[in-house]
Amino acid sequence: MNMKILRGTLFGGIVYFLIGWLVYGILLMDLFSANMNQCAARPQGEMIWWAIIVSNLTSALLLTLFLKWSGAKGFLDGLKIGALFGFLVALTFDLSSWSMTTMYSNFGLLVADVAVSTVVLGIVGMAIVLLWGKE
Repeated sequence: MNMKILRGTLFGGIVYFLIGWLVYGILLMDLFSANMNQCAARPQGEMIWWAIIVSNLTSALLLTLFLKWSGAKGFLDGLKIGALFGFLVALTFDLSSWSMTTMYSNFGLLVADVAVSTVVLGIVGMAIVLLWGKE
């Protein structure tokens, strides 16, 4: 595996985990908890951490591949491509959830999640480009 992709995946996964924890686990936890159907949610102490870590690394790998294939060079490229990636992935999953589940109590929360994911993955994309180093 190319070292740039490996570094982007590792650093991006770490940044994604930390920002996700800050944004979803602290700043917006009450908003999302109050406005989402909690029947399938695991209690905080029962989360499966290895799966969270692998999920973050997998997302970072996919974003790193998109950044590499697009020829992203600077932090602005990372920010734009990461934001587009976040928007499209969140919109896909959230609309699918909206159409087939009762996960969201209102459409506004879905819109908020798409917006937050766009910003978070824009930051992650920027971090990947800044941290992956030169070929």
